[in-house]
Amino acid sequence: MIKTHRAFFIPIFILVTVLLNLSFLQPTQKTKVSIEGEAFLINGKKTYEGRYWNGNRIEGLLFNSRMVQGIFDDLNPTTVGNWKYPDTQKWDPDRNTQEFISAMDSWYAHGLLSFTINLQGGSPVGYGNSDWYNSAYYEDGRLRPDYMARMKKILDRADELGMVPILGLFYFGQDQNLKDDYAVIHATENVIDWLITEGYQNILIEVANECDNNKYDRDIIKADRIHELIDLIKSKENNGFRFPVSTSYNGGRIPKENVVGRADYLLLHGNGVHDPEQITEMVKLTRQVSGYKPMPIIFNEDDHFDFEAETNNFFQAIGAYASWGYFDFRMDGEDFKSGYQSVPVDWGINSERKNQFFNKLKEITGW
Repeated sequence: MIKTHRAFFIPIFILVTVLLNLSFLQPTQKTKVSIEGEAFLINGKKTYEGRYWNGNRIEGLLFNSRMVQGIFDDLNPTTVGNWKYPDTQKWDPDRNTQEFISAMDSWYAHGLLSFTINLQGGSPVGYGNSDWYNSAYYEDGRLRPDYMARMKKILDRADELGMVPILGLFYFGQDQNLKDDYAVIHATENVIDWLITEGYQNILIEVANECDNNKYDRDIIKADRIHELIDLIKSKENNGFRFPVSTSYNGGRIPKENVVGRADYLLLHGNGVHDPEQITEMVKLTRQVSGYKPMPIIFNEDDHFDFEAETNNFFQAIGAYASWGYFDFRMDGEDFKSGYQSVPVDWGINSERKNQFFNKLKEITGW
């Protein structure tokens, strides 16, 4: 009888041990984003819960900053020297990511709940193109392990803080490094599968930065076909969860019907919009596009500031109940501390312009 009990106990003990070990292997992410009408929720609660500023509803908005270079590297040996740090006179992608992560607590403490980061970065000179090669994908769409390792560190910290990154997949000037449309499809699938495997539920997907930009080479990323990638991403569910997805357009442009009818939220850019009243008009026109239903609208790129003025693009977006995103690059003659897109980046809140934005954001959010 004793032997029978032992024979029964040992397999049960082994099974329990295996299950416990497997549980430790499962991702333990704690932050989940969801959408309710025009509002964003984090872990079931509307962002900035109950907050109003100057009579404008803040609850449900998702203020953000363009921080697309968080995993930047340059695979072109002839241009990598352009991004050297002033103190070491060399470029270091791991230092860049670590300093990004170190700054995130401060951003969050000022009320920043989101940032845009892109797997193909953005222009490291602010505006313009050259021969740098910055892409988290091999030519066939496979993911580069070093890039994804840096991305994981950032996304893990965002999850710990309760932040909702806007993850961009493609950037013009770099998409040509994927050999064809099939490679773009494979890259998209690989990224979403990777996010699912890692267990993230706090990510918004931006398929492409400014899909209507005429510098894109791969047809499936362009504005007329971008909905194919949106549909692909929407088809990938895991236990009832899928990543909210959209794409952005050039500054001042209004989203097209093929995106409005499929996206979970809508992305606008305020670049080139010098009259703040036009920000209000952009939001109004976006809500009039055929196929629109109540959903959040986010400006996730706008290089207009004037934070001490009575009105500016930021305030006009709020008045139209749209989220707004800060885009700062290093302008001619400015020092290393300026700008979040120009490489190398000082990720701290160390310039006058950065301080103005974050101080105003803290005031608006009440954090």
